[in-house]
Amino acid sequence: MYSILLALIYLSFISLGLPDALLGSAWPVMREEMGAPLSFAGVISMIIAADTIVSSLLSDRMTKRFGAGMVTAASVLMTAAALFGFSAAGSFWMLCVLAVPYGLGAGAVDAALNNYVALRYASRHMNWLHCFWGVGASIGPYIMGYCLTGGNGWNDGYRMVAIVQIVLTAILFFSLPLWKRQKAGTQDGGHGRSPTMNLSQIIKINGVKFILPAFFGYCALESTAGLWASSFLVLQRGISPETAAAYAAFFYMGITGGRFLSGFISDKIGDRNMIRIGIAVMTIGIFAVWLPGTPGWLCLNGLIIIGLGCAPVYPAIIHATPTNFGKENSQAIVGVQMASAYTGSTLMPPLFGIIAGNISIALYPAFLLGLAGLMLFMTERLNRAVIVRGARP
Repeated sequence: MYSILLALIYLSFISLGLPDALLGSAWPVMREEMGAPLSFAGVISMIIAADTIVSSLLSDRMTKRFGAGMVTAASVLMTAAALFGFSAAGSFWMLCVLAVPYGLGAGAVDAALNNYVALRYASRHMNWLHCFWGVGASIGPYIMGYCLTGGNGWNDGYRMVAIVQIVLTAILFFSLPLWKRQKAGTQDGGHGRSPTMNLSQIIKINGVKFILPAFFGYCALESTAGLWASSFLVLQRGISPETAAAYAAFFYMGITGGRFLSGFISDKIGDRNMIRIGIAVMTIGIFAVWLPGTPGWLCLNGLIIIGLGCAPVYPAIIHATPTNFGKENSQAIVGVQMASAYTGSTLMPPLFGIIAGNISIALYPAFLLGLAGLMLFMTERLNRAVIVRGARP
């Protein structure tokens, strides 16, 4: 049963990643058909992000009432319905409406699954699961590209991913008895075993005020690094657009590959040290990108090093949550952490865009270094706080 349920969770993480890059891949074609400006993709993304934050904050209440299995199955169903809606949408306002269930479903399943794995499985599985999210995020654009080049249109790209989600939904609903058996005798925060907490109560828990800005900083760094990498390489370092685009993609490959490798060592090293190592590696990569006079190959490979450094941080923060804050509090805190993470990835890349447009894109490495410094400072403050509380590394 353990192995079957773990396999289902791996499939769920692939499913989480599948839709994430569809909008960016299809938007150049979609906007022409709908007569929408290029910038309107940002509006859809902001709606999705806002609803993802809302559902992350509500995940504690929902998971305790219905259980992680039911929340996961219902959330994937909601996402699948939204994707089917996208495939049939004929106007921009319809996409905006459909973005609401899309975001609500994504946030709920993300928080529920991350906490479920943090409570029950070793750190290596958390790293490999997030590696599988990267696999899904890579497959999504491939599916869309296949449909666009094959003459089927972006509608079929969304429809194909929605069908995959529907199949997974059916499997998840049939597997609900497995989730209930696995839950027996464990502190999973399901079905009212511990009371739900509001945001003010969560913030008062020792150490929470440190982990939220740390997670905010991580996701802000990852999303800013990926979005602005090509522009920095072309405008500041004089690298060709084709080469810059390839290495910007390698940044994400570094994250995916790094999480695969991290799974082999994370159980021995521990979550806290994995975070420290990750921040150290990404800092080395930032300096490789930043230092003037360095050869172009070093700057380009610096992006891959940043990706490798990013790889273990997210899984380690999530996996350490029950240890740092107690199993009875973990679902509530994971939900708030996810909301903080989504806020960072939503707000900070546009903020750097304003900085780059009004000052200079040369500040790209300095911006990333500041976020890495924020992560290091806050995670070390957290470590001191939880050591005082008695949590082990």
